[in-house]
Amino acid sequence: MSSIALTPFSSAPAVSPAVSRGRFALVGLATVAAAVLANLLVYALGSVVVGYDPGFVVLANASGTILFTVVPAIVAVLLYAVLTRFSGNPARIFSNIAGVVLIVSLIPDLTYIPSVPGASSSQTAILMLMHVVAAVVIVSILTTQTRSPRA
Repeated sequence: MSSIALTPFSSAPAVSPAVSRGRFALVGLATVAAAVLANLLVYALGSVVVGYDPGFVVLANASGTILFTVVPAIVAVLLYAVLTRFSGNPARIFSNIAGVVLIVSLIPDLTYIPSVPGASSSQTAILMLMHVVAAVVIVSILTTQTRSPRA
């Protein structure tokens, strides 16, 4: 056995950086933009299929969709950057965290949103779909586009 143990807390990096900071910044920006665009598409399609109640403030216009996608997407990119720096398997850890966050983010849609004036089951389903779409886009882009090239 070796007397040297490699741990995430050693002074040497556990893994070499998968991508340069500049590339990661571009991937992060693309992740945020893709999540917003995907949710705007869901918003538009939902408007056609469901027809939003104007009294339902949550889906009254697309600005809420943009804001409530941009902020969590930025947080996700920053979290993934930290995990990439300090973790031996950032994709797995991030995917697990994202799964838990997705489940937690659906709780208000099931408990609070139905009590909001103008809310309907179909509009609630659109909101829940937006959570899932954002999660899938964010996790898939960050975990695939930041992998190190195979030698």
